[in-house]
Order: sequence, then C-alpha cells, then structure tokens
Amino acid sequence: MIEEKLLLEANGMAQDLIRIRRKLHQHPEIGDHEFETSAFVTEQLEALGLEVLHPVGTSVIGILRGGKPGKTAALRADMDALPVQEETGLPFASKVPGMMHACGHDVHTTAALGAARILTSHREELSGNVKFFFQPNEEGTGGAERMVKAGCMENPHVDAVFGGHVDPEIPVGQIGIRYGKAYAASNPFVITLHGASSHGAQPDRGLDPIVCGAQIVSAVQTLVSRRTSPTDACVVTFGSFQAGTAGNIIPPLAKMQGIIRTLGPETRERITREFVTLVQGVAKAMGLDAEVQVFVSYPGIVNDDAPTDLMKSTAERMLGGKNVLLLHEPTMGTEDFGFFASAAMGAFIKVGVSHAQEPGAPLHSDHFDPDERALPIAAALYASSIWNYLA
Repeated sequence: MIEEKLLLEANGMAQDLIRIRRKLHQHPEIGDHEFETSAFVTEQLEALGLEVLHPVGTSVIGILRGGKPGKTAALRADMDALPVQEETGLPFASKVPGMMHACGHDVHTTAALGAARILTSHREELSGNVKFFFQPNEEGTGGAERMVKAGCMENPHVDAVFGGHVDPEIPVGQIGIRYGKAYAASNPFVITLHGASSHGAQPDRGLDPIVCGAQIVSAVQTLVSRRTSPTDACVVTFGSFQAGTAGNIIPPLAKMQGIIRTLGPETRERITREFVTLVQGVAKAMGLDAEVQVFVSYPGIVNDDAPTDLMKSTAERMLGGKNVLLLHEPTMGTEDFGFFASAAMGAFIKVGVSHAQEPGAPLHSDHFDPDERALPIAAALYASSIWNYLA
C-alpha cells in the first residue's frame, strides 16, 4: 500500500524532521514578522527544486508539478508563534524572550516540509500538481484570507485543500476526523453606549450606560439559549466592559467588547443580524443610543465529505482503524484554514500529540510540549492523502 511505503519514508527522515522542528521552535516569530521562518522554508523548498512564490508578506508557496497530468491539491501550514513566555524547561526551548510556538505551528510547518520532501521524491509518478501553502499570522489578522485574495488558489487552480492541527488531547499515533461543521466562525464586536452623566445620588437625572450594558450582557445570552437550536452551537462572550472613573458618578459612556462564535454560515448571518437588533433595542428601551460594530473575521471550517472520507480511509490504512477517531462534536475555537476551504473543497484533521493517554498541556499554554513522534506520521498522512486524491 502507498500509505505503508510513504510512512516508511517519513520514519526514515524522522530525526531530520525533529531537527527542523526544534530549529523553528527555538526561533519563534510573531504574525506577519516570520522573516527567518519564511526564509528557511523558502530555502528548504528551493533545495527540493520546487517553484517558490511569495504572494503576500512573509507567505511562501511551493509548487510541485507532477510528471503526469492531473488535478491540483494544496497542503496548508501556518508559521507564526504566540507572545507567550515558554516555561517548558526543554533544552530546545524558545530563545526569544516572551515568544513561543505554543500552538504547534512549528510542527505544522515541519510536517508540511516533510510531505513536500516525500512527494517530490515521487515527482515523476505523481499525477497533477501540489501546492504547499505556508501562511503568516494565523493567530492574528489571518494570513489565509490575504493569500486567497492574492491568487494562491489559481495558476494552477486548486481543486482540493488539506490541512490539520495538532491536538494535545489526542494521543500521538492517533488522528481525529470531523465531518461537516468543525471549527466556529468568529465575529468580534464593539458596543458603545451613549448615556448622560449625573451624580450617583440622582440617577433619575442621567441615563446610566452601566445598567444598560448589564442588561445587554444578560439579554444577548438569549440568542444562545432561546434563539439557537439546542443541536446547533453559538457562543457570545463579553471580554471587556469599560465605563466610569469614580464610584459616585454615573458616566456618560460605556464601551463593551467581545466576540461571537457560530457554526456554519447560516447561523453566523442570523446571529450577527439579531445581535445588532437586540443590543440597539435594549438600549432604545432604556433611553440610550447604542453604536454597534460587528466585524467579519474567520469564516470557520466546514469539512467537505469527499476529501474528509479520503483522509479518513488513508489514515485507517496507515494507522489502523482504532487509531482514527470520529469527532462527534465541533470546537468553538476558530481557524483561518476556512478561507482556503471556502475557495475549494477541503478537509482539516486533528493530529494527536499527547505523550500519553492523558491530555497534555493545552494549546497556547506556556508548558505546551507536543510529542515529536507525530512529525513523520503527519508528514506521511498528508503526503499519502494528496497522493490518493491526485491518483
């Protein structure tokens, strides 16, 4: 089977993959400043003889043209790190103060480079083309959208896109597969309430934006509990509420910030619309003006059945059926892979990186430490899935 063959090849380069991952881990870079990482990835791809492009900022695209005609598949990896002070105590810990690959993007980049190396070694047998996307700033404003707008899905046109994310809750050697709605869409919001100031002893002479804001925080939760089906999912979080300067003064202004998370484009559109209507309605009922800004952020991920089936069957042949987990619940976290998957059919999996059966330190933790045995597994799985898709 091709899966066994490519896994054997990946295991043969395991030590080199570990070396690459540790090099990246020691030199993390924040989103849109992945200058050293981008240069290193470019060097690795050029050494394989791939055509290399930089469509926007620090992004890198490697293009592998197979020896036989066919479709085009893409594999995506993200490169940016987080502003986290690493506390793992590992000998290859971050050398950059206050910066760490706490979300496993060093693993993602390394696995994609491994897949590129495997597939390039079979260039003449390959039917079609492969694009390797190394994107900036997944953790921030989202490099995926900018890459899509810059034309990364064309010349040649991408027919399917694949990707994955490390998961410290899944043991190494296992893969998580989710059909359909997998990651939430995100819509940050800012609410500014315009009231009228007065003495705290005379609230009737003012318009209290704090009381109004408290009502809004409570009322908005009914969008989740009473306006969204129990079988669907929605989260509305207020993370900031700023108002006033003294305990005995009703302030003229209050500002609240938060984020809406939804699954699927229909729920996203409806909740966003009803959120604005509800906030403005509560404010109007209490005599205040509400300025509501809802921003469009990541679209979420909805996995397509065909490429998801393909990755599932590939993983089962490679790792055994017991090591391929069907994930019955989506995550309300978000991921900008959704921009690629909105431009072509796509599948996004979870790669187990826990050292044991118990979950490891969570993503974004200063103690996050993925099991490096996942590197050749992920590289081989990506390479095999793309091979099978093109074949």
